[in-house]
Amino acid sequence: MDTSQKGIKELSVLIESMEPILHDGDYIFTMVENTDGIPRESTLFEFKEQEGITLVMTKEEAEKLSLPYSFITAWITLSVQSSLDAVGFTAAFSTALARNGISCNVVAGYFHDHIFVNKNDKDRALKILLKLSEGKIYPE
Repeated sequence: MDTSQKGIKELSVLIESMEPILHDGDYIFTMVENTDGIPRESTLFEFKEQEGITLVMTKEEAEKLSLPYSFITAWITLSVQSSLDAVGFTAAFSTALARNGISCNVVAGYFHDHIFVNKNDKDRALKILLKLSEGKIYPE
């Protein structure tokens, strides 16, 4: 696997090239004290915080494992390969969503940015991101 970071840094190119992809399914965030008994393949990702371990997975998987959740999201991947040190990209798309009343939880992977929005906002969020990439709305 090539792990060299050759991502795009130029904000205008990132926005024009972001090509958002809406994944099928419902996703949830949950918190556990440890991951004993939770198979790695069950999670999309995890993040260790002082209070516990945040897990993100499908709603279906959380229910199989009897894990609590309170917020159901949709997952959108921005398929452009963004540089880990690009400046302003997260601000641009999160501002466009916020101006339209859509909250987002952003996770930067090694190659791509991933956005989790309320599942009820997924279609509007996708339209806003597409308009942003087409230059029909502008980040400030």
